[in-house]
Amino acid sequence: MMDDFKININRNIIPVGSGNKVIAQDKPLVRQNVNFENILNDKIQQQGSIKFSKHAQERLISRNVKLTQKDIESIDKAVEKAAKKGVKDTLIILGGTALIANVKSKTIITAATEESLKDNIFTNIDGAIII
Repeated sequence: MMDDFKININRNIIPVGSGNKVIAQDKPLVRQNVNFENILNDKIQQQGSIKFSKHAQERLISRNVKLTQKDIESIDKAVEKAAKKGVKDTLIILGGTALIANVKSKTIITAATEESLKDNIFTNIDGAIII
C-alpha cells in the first residue's frame, strides 16, 4: 500500500523567517510547441505586415494553401490600396484563393480555395481586389 502513495511538491521551500518572498507556481512551465501558426505570425509581425486570424490560419492549413513571401507582400499591398480607397472589409482574390480582410486591423479573417468557392456568396464586404 505504501508504494502507491506519492507526494509531488512543485514549490520552492524557503526557511521561515528568511525574509525571502515565495512565489508559488501551481503549474510547471511548459515549453510552447512551435507550429505553423506561430512561425507564420512571427514572420508576418517581423515585417509589420498583415496578420492572419486563427480561423484564417486553420482554413489555409486545412485547404493546403501555401503562401510565399511574395504572396504575403502582394496581400499586404492590396490591403494598403483598399485602405486608401476607404474600404473596411475586402475580398482579395489571389490565384485560386479568396481571402477576406479587415482593412483597419490589417487582418485576414478567412480564406477559401477555388474548390470551396462554388455556389458561395461573400457578404459584409465593401470592396474586392484581384491580384
